[in-house]
Amino acid sequence: MKKASLWVVLALLFGPLTYAQEVSYEEYDLANGLHVILHQDNNAPVVTTSVMYHVGGKDRANGKTGFAHFFEHLLFEGTKNIKKGEWDILVDSNGGRNNANTSNDRTYYYEVFPSDKTELSLWMESERMLHPVIEQEGVDTQNEVVKEERRLRVDNSPYGRFAEELFKNVFEKHPYKDPNIGYMKDLDDSTLEEFMAFKELYYVPNNAVLVVAGDIDITETKGWVNKYFGDIPRGKDIFRNYPDEAPITQEKRAKAYDANIQIPAILTAYRTPSFTSREAYVLDMVSTYLSDGRSSKLYKKMVDDQKQALQVGAFNFSQEDYGMYIVFALPVGETSLDTLTNEMEEEVTKLREELISEKDYQKLQNKFESRFVNSNSNVEGIANSLARYYMLYGDTSLINKEIEIYRSITREEIKDVANTFLNPNQRVILEYLPQPKTK
Repeated sequence: MKKASLWVVLALLFGPLTYAQEVSYEEYDLANGLHVILHQDNNAPVVTTSVMYHVGGKDRANGKTGFAHFFEHLLFEGTKNIKKGEWDILVDSNGGRNNANTSNDRTYYYEVFPSDKTELSLWMESERMLHPVIEQEGVDTQNEVVKEERRLRVDNSPYGRFAEELFKNVFEKHPYKDPNIGYMKDLDDSTLEEFMAFKELYYVPNNAVLVVAGDIDITETKGWVNKYFGDIPRGKDIFRNYPDEAPITQEKRAKAYDANIQIPAILTAYRTPSFTSREAYVLDMVSTYLSDGRSSKLYKKMVDDQKQALQVGAFNFSQEDYGMYIVFALPVGETSLDTLTNEMEEEVTKLREELISEKDYQKLQNKFESRFVNSNSNVEGIANSLARYYMLYGDTSLINKEIEIYRSITREEIKDVANTFLNPNQRVILEYLPQPKTK
């Protein structure tokens, strides 16, 4: 996917927030540990079947990065009962579509089918869990696919490596320091036995949540779930013990070079707590205040009024263990990166020293209410939200009550959180520069 600007990269990587309207659901566990969530919506003859596995880029041994992302590809190779190359054919021929994606914290597979194909979708996901074919030929094929993906999206894409550069400077010990896609040498050096062991550990029912959302009959769907998933053996219990990061107490500066860009960028990043923390919700509001729309503080000041930046933005990039709060800008003309840094810091300083106005606070609340009202507009989004809130937040009901957290955030709390996490001595400043031309 071609990326035209750093803003596009950030928007795609860190994405918009999602909020939930009132959603009814039923959830329960199978004896093998698989958590099941069913949401019935008979307004359209469509169903989304999804499985989220609690495994992502951070789940790796040293020297074995990128396994979860690699498996995102590998588990489309085929199964005992679905031959190599026939997965997508089976989906297309039955009027469906499917995809998967991997973050540092989880992997998500899903199909969207006409609702009369619900049983087919459940059988296919049970095949992926129970009977995947993992052979050297498939490993070699997907290794080349992943390499091409890295070349396209990272190595040869404008601003494609900024995320890797930020992560490795913000994190020193935690696995978040390594790229989700992995280092290609690690994949090249890994054996088939190591891939098999990874599958046996993580792609098991007790490390997964199954969601079926859409035009379903609850009783009938429960029968199919039990038929196809009930006999899958439970896996071993998974224990995670990742190293803690020491607080950043002194500003750190770094530089990175990109041969694919002509305009430099300046990025400031602060390490922040888990997305399950209340502070992460407050930082969501800070991001909206600083850079959501043309009337936001950073955009109006640096792009419209002072004409110093081509683009400017702030993102709260939340993750399960730690997050990053990122502020970035691209300069206009001869504007220096130091000038951009100072102008961005001036707005953050105001957050630390002053309460935002009542007018701006109400504007924030209105935006979050609007997002809540318009969220989960289709069963595909609902399926994703249900899986995510259960698996990563440990509370499925957040799909309906998360808005209450935002409603309860005060102006004083915004100021306090800015003072806790967004100080100059807690930041990493990354200059992302065009590769110098060699003579």
